[in-house]
Parts: sequence; structure tokens; C-alpha cells
Amino acid sequence: MESQLVESHPFEPFVPAGAKVLMLGSFPPPSQRWSMNFYYPNKTNDMWRIMGLIFFGDKNRFIRPGGYDLPSIIDFLNEKGIAMYDAAVRVIRQKGNASDKFLEIVEPIGLEAMLARMPQCRTIVTAGEKSASIIADLTHTKTPATGETVEFLLDGTVYMHCRMVSSSRAYPMPVEQKAEKYAALFSKIGLL
Repeated sequence: MESQLVESHPFEPFVPAGAKVLMLGSFPPPSQRWSMNFYYPNKTNDMWRIMGLIFFGDKNRFIRPGGYDLPSIIDFLNEKGIAMYDAAVRVIRQKGNASDKFLEIVEPIGLEAMLARMPQCRTIVTAGEKSASIIADLTHTKTPATGETVEFLLDGTVYMHCRMVSSSRAYPMPVEQKAEKYAALFSKIGLL
């Protein structure tokens, strides 16, 4: 019998001063898969390789033996104004693994409150289908296709919701191609 334990998000939102972009995954993997206590902690996830390639031309820029260089990641996110959180705050893992397919969302992000903490942010980037569909539900918009952007209005402000490819290794695309797609978006919104 599968566990029906409700999990609460293990991390506080990471919101740099002057954040311009909010990046949202779905929910962290089970803690036994972590190699740091921060977003995208699974050492097989490509997010920090993607960021290394885009901004430093080095996919191993944030990689260290056994995990990641968290202080460098924090410095980088602060410098670029990239906030990190997830689209789900409380979930049930129907299969006990990291797969988005088996995540039941119990409580989504409080999007309005989160954006209120970031008055300069106008762009939400979702990594993968699950996070994109959660944000589309919250904003009453269509779920953007991968690489697409959908605009929405919240409290009189227009925001862009950009759905990107998943950084999971389960998404069948070389890390260099994933980086090209993220780089195009970051260039478009002025981070590159």
C-alpha cells in the first residue's frame, strides 16, 4: 500500500532583493536524493548545469565532488535577481518517488503573496509541465506549451508566464540543448 503522507515544502522561498524573475519547479524530490538543502538538490538534475553553461560557459561551474557549490549558487542568484520556489507547497507522493506524474497537489503556491514580495518581478518561469499547469490554473490561463509564454493580469500588473523544458534527466534532451532554450528566454527578458 502506498503512503498518503502529506509533505510540506522543506525550503523557504529564496527571494533576492530586487528579484526580477521567479523560477518555479514542481516540488523537491525525496530528501534521500538531495545533495544540498536548496532548490534542484538532486545531483542528477540538470538545472545548475544549465545555469553554469548559460552564464559561465561551464556546465560544471556549480558542481563539486558529491554535490553542488551552494555558496556560489546563492551569490549567482542574488547577483542576477532570480528567485526560486516551487509551484506546490504541500503534496502527496502517490508513488514515493520524485516523478511529477505521481504528485498530487494538496496546496499550490500562494502566487499573489509571493509576487507581492517581488515588486520588480514580471516574469515567472516554470520548469516542466506540472509547475506550468499549476500556475495556469492559478492565473486562469491556458497552460503554455514548452517554450511558450502566456501573459496574465494580477492586481493590475501584467506578468509573463514562460514554460521551459524540465531540467530533470527524465526529460530526454541533452543538457546543452536545454541550456540553449533557457538562454534564449534569459536573453529575451534581459538577464543575459
